[in-house]
Amino acid sequence: MKGFLARIADYIREVDKFMLFLCLFTTTFGCMSVLSATKYTGSPKQFIVQVLSMFVGCGAAIFISLFDYKTFMKRWYVVAAVGLIPVLLTFFIGFGPAGTDDKAWLNLGFTTFQPSELLKACFMITFALHLSKVKEKINELKTLIPVCIHGALPVVLIHMQGDDGTALVFAVMVICMLWAADLNYKYFIIALAAVIVLAPVIYFFIMNADQQARIQTMFDIDADIRGDGWQQYRGRVALANGGFWGQGYLKGSLTQMGRAGVPEGYNDFIFVTIGEELGFFGAAIALLLLAAITLRTLHVAKITNDFAGKIICVGFFGWLLAQIIMNIGMCLSVLPVIGVTLPFFSAGGTSLSCLYLGVGLVLSVYMHKNSRTVYLHELR
Repeated sequence: MKGFLARIADYIREVDKFMLFLCLFTTTFGCMSVLSATKYTGSPKQFIVQVLSMFVGCGAAIFISLFDYKTFMKRWYVVAAVGLIPVLLTFFIGFGPAGTDDKAWLNLGFTTFQPSELLKACFMITFALHLSKVKEKINELKTLIPVCIHGALPVVLIHMQGDDGTALVFAVMVICMLWAADLNYKYFIIALAAVIVLAPVIYFFIMNADQQARIQTMFDIDADIRGDGWQQYRGRVALANGGFWGQGYLKGSLTQMGRAGVPEGYNDFIFVTIGEELGFFGAAIALLLLAAITLRTLHVAKITNDFAGKIICVGFFGWLLAQIIMNIGMCLSVLPVIGVTLPFFSAGGTSLSCLYLGVGLVLSVYMHKNSRTVYLHELR
């Protein structure tokens, strides 16, 4: 019994309590926002799913943090299979829920599952391992090409699913992890120049009509406010309604109208819900919480003594950064609507629970940041 209590004491002492508290507090804020945004339905189902996902995700994060992240790296082939197989299954038995235009989900009978979210956590491990193996030769072309193929694999797979928003998130993760691996800046310049040159080709020959319309709407949102610009137009109105202090929790005039007010106000546009009901003040608090989590992740990356641990943390940072910028940009009408959720806030059981897998890996890096830690249960 004493040994068990000592192990608990060890865990409490070593775990990043500040990171865990930030994530739980932010998720609780998100759950309350989802409750308000779905009040009009008269059903608490979405709120209950979100709360359950928070507890499941938190439990998974704690469980993962109990293991040295290097344990997962040693079994990278298992991690890769866990991440890739469900994604590949979507090409055969995948489906798209109502309101989506891509078949990126699996129907498990009792619930639905979006494999790309799980792949993010798995990719953090496999790509960090790959970079740690070649870190001394990362700037050699013969080494860099396989690395780029590895990084491009999830981007291409998710693009083929039709989920370009998530594909962009993977792309940002790859860029951040390569930057942290000290890839020469000239490669980033070359890649940026290639994107600029290929942009017209991507727009005219790869993007479909719907995607092109979303880009056009970004530059002239008022041109089609009853069509492609409707969601962002209503989002702007809702944010304006909020003012500084907001209309009050559960009292947002557009939020409580559901799709007739702000479509996806509980999911992609949850930031708009917060802005209308809690005003600029509430929206600023949400952003500060997200900023604190991302900065804490970078802090863990900075203090760890292990290269692979640093890369894992930077990968999670890129995951968060990409989704925060894309989602807030959508809600503020400065970026096109591409179906990217706001971390810890937007409704979605798979998204939230898998996000905590990333948190668990960061917690593991924090707990094993030193080469040797003396534990209470070992002092006998």
